[in-house]
Amino acid sequence: MLIVMSWLREYVAGLPPTRAVADALIRAGFEVEGLRSVGGEFSGVVVGEIVDFEIVETKKKAVRWCQVRVAESAGAEDAGAESAGSRGEGVRGVICGAHNFAVGDRVAVALPGAVLPGGFEITARRTYGHVSEGMICSARELGLGEESDGILVLAPRAPIGADVAELLDLADEVLDIAVTPDRGYGLSVRGIAREAATAFALPFTDPGAPADPAAVPGPAREAYPVVVEDTAACDRYVARVVTGVDSRATTPLGWQRRLSLSGMRSISVPVDVTNAVLLGLGQPLHAFDRAKLAGAIIVRRAVAGETLRTLDGVDRTLDPEDLVIADDTGPIALAGVMGGASTEVSATTTDIVLEAAHFDPITVARTARRHRLSSEASRRFERGVDPALAPVAAALAVDLLAELAAARPEPGVTDLDHRPAPAPVTLPLTEPERLAGRPYPAEVVRRRLVDVGCAVADGSATEDLPGVLIATPPSWRPDLTRPADLVEEIMRLEGYDTIPVTLPSLPAGRGLTAAQRMHRAVGRALAHAGFAEVLTLPFVPEDAADALSLAAADPRRAAVRIANPIAEDAGYLRTTLLPGLIAAAVRNIGRGQRDLALFESGLVFRERERIPTDVVTPPVDRRPSAAEIAALDSTLPGQPRHVAALLTGRREPGGWSTPARDADWADAVDAAHVVAEAVGVTLTVRAGNVMPWHPGRLAELSIDGRVVGHAGELHPRVLSDVGLPPRAGAMELDLDALIEVASAAPPMIAPTISTYPPADRDVALVVPIEVPVADVTAALRAGAGDLLESLTLFDVFEGAQVGVGQRSLAFGLRLRAGDRTLTAAEANAVRDAAVARAAELTGASLRA
Repeated sequence: MLIVMSWLREYVAGLPPTRAVADALIRAGFEVEGLRSVGGEFSGVVVGEIVDFEIVETKKKAVRWCQVRVAESAGAEDAGAESAGSRGEGVRGVICGAHNFAVGDRVAVALPGAVLPGGFEITARRTYGHVSEGMICSARELGLGEESDGILVLAPRAPIGADVAELLDLADEVLDIAVTPDRGYGLSVRGIAREAATAFALPFTDPGAPADPAAVPGPAREAYPVVVEDTAACDRYVARVVTGVDSRATTPLGWQRRLSLSGMRSISVPVDVTNAVLLGLGQPLHAFDRAKLAGAIIVRRAVAGETLRTLDGVDRTLDPEDLVIADDTGPIALAGVMGGASTEVSATTTDIVLEAAHFDPITVARTARRHRLSSEASRRFERGVDPALAPVAAALAVDLLAELAAARPEPGVTDLDHRPAPAPVTLPLTEPERLAGRPYPAEVVRRRLVDVGCAVADGSATEDLPGVLIATPPSWRPDLTRPADLVEEIMRLEGYDTIPVTLPSLPAGRGLTAAQRMHRAVGRALAHAGFAEVLTLPFVPEDAADALSLAAADPRRAAVRIANPIAEDAGYLRTTLLPGLIAAAVRNIGRGQRDLALFESGLVFRERERIPTDVVTPPVDRRPSAAEIAALDSTLPGQPRHVAALLTGRREPGGWSTPARDADWADAVDAAHVVAEAVGVTLTVRAGNVMPWHPGRLAELSIDGRVVGHAGELHPRVLSDVGLPPRAGAMELDLDALIEVASAAPPMIAPTISTYPPADRDVALVVPIEVPVADVTAALRAGAGDLLESLTLFDVFEGAQVGVGQRSLAFGLRLRAGDRTLTAAEANAVRDAAVARAAELTGASLRA
């Protein structure tokens, strides 16, 4: 909202400088986005009088060679100009292409050296056979209006030689204020003036104060017949009629300037008057050409199939939910949004019916959005217009039309008033302190509510409620409906900066939970292992599962659809972290970074089998109970936290002594072990077969028989589809499942460090190729017992030497006792027990 300060000062006398006003409005909760000074866009423009002129014919058009007196006694000052002595003292010769002036008119003349808006400097120059010593200006050339039919003709008594900027009082300042949706009254000079007057404790001259009924001309009768069929959507409708509008009347320059600075273009007197009232009071008006109306005005809902051509020239098909203004011919306006072309006032209009109404904000907002038609009127009705303003605004518009266009007000006023009685709000005097955290004396609470415009009564006197105020909000504040709204106004007017800033004190011993510490431990462990963390959006396209070639029965295909997605190509919640990691990797590869080790920890979303439909939303005046919170959570999708990693390109760089090593499936498995070790659990590794991984290079990861994730090389088809290089590896783990197991496990006991030497034994076992390595490893550990310090697989061999369908697994066993040095016999006995146990459980035999 652009607020012209000269206009604001008409309502509030004694305001300090504009910068102080802006600061006060900011302190009162308004966002002042800018402050600019106007009127200094040009200099060196003076009042001149047309002494004489002659027509100069040219090939294209006829121009005038004008003799303009710019001073009562002055000579020509420019050395290159023709002598002015023969034309009289202070007379300049100027070429002008306009013809809307006569001898004796006072005009604005830019003399050589003058600067016009845009930095355009005026010089004397020869043109059309004469030396033009300046320029006769139009209103547009001076930045006073958008359109111009010729030069600007000033008042007959304008002093010759006077500075035009000073004469027209063009110096002004404009505030640019962003008005929040709950403060519709701020979309007017009246509303901002009230706030400024309150901020500086100055008297406020309310231009929207109800008019004296005795001041309405004529008997109390209808000005024009009106029928309101939907009184809920239109609870007040005022109509006034004026006749004899002078079509030749023009809007005074001062009003044009005021409208222009407020962001509106001057069009005609009737339109300018309605816009001026809208900007000044905040009440939208509409002017109908009375000659184009057929019968009474009817406020009703549209009928399906009806059409209306609005003022912007667009034919619109109406919806039955649209509120329209109609007559006997059908709809003639979209109520609160835009008028219709069929009843538009024009240059030939002499009789006008003025509409000042109050429409339901929701109805107007839905109509404006339905037709994608936002207007200055709809912008205000959506945010709430003062319903008491309608007769005042109509009366002001009638007075302005009579003053500016010689219009004659018709007797009577049509005022259909169906407004509900204002609802009082009960405010305990202790409520401001409870909500704000600082005390507010009772007299301050009362004074600030009165400043807002509330009618305040003592509850003990009216309702037998001691310590309570009964506040009836003013008509221009429809947002004040509950005690918290009133408290907000008190806090705002007293200053948010007066509220102490205190941080709540936390109970001792509170810190990160065990799960939070594990989350951080996982991130640190992967970062130490050379992985870079990325954060990706949880939104994926509908075909995300197809890109990963997931099976039809895979639960990761059941993605949850977002009700209001930020983009149609990302309308679902992710069921796995891999799509985001893949997209990040593809983006980096496209920028030349091919050696990647990325990880992400975040929530995935899984559809529940059954979502209850009978959950009731709890009230907001108290904290929901645990049962209510659980019921609300049951309507949401499952949200486990996962951790995933992706590797492409080189895992180890090459050097002069060693070649580079590309990342492979084993690196993805190692990343999973890094995560497990960080939370204190051990993963069991088995061969797996699930997309999007390569079936022969995939490890299924489990704990106590519960599958918690997978790691390995991605399937070649997936790599080709998503644009990743061959051999890219990935792992994904259910981090919540790991933490659940880790939290249930007993505390870890630090191992005892033995000072005695180890005993190393190697064994090579031949097992059927289908036997998992994990089973052989577990059997060896079980057979070796407590003396086993570590077990390492260091060789895998398949070939004719071990037989078809068999493979050799070579393990290194490190044995150590904490209280003695093991003898060879003891070490061999442990080795033999481990081999025996492996033979018993897996069918392994010692390789010959």
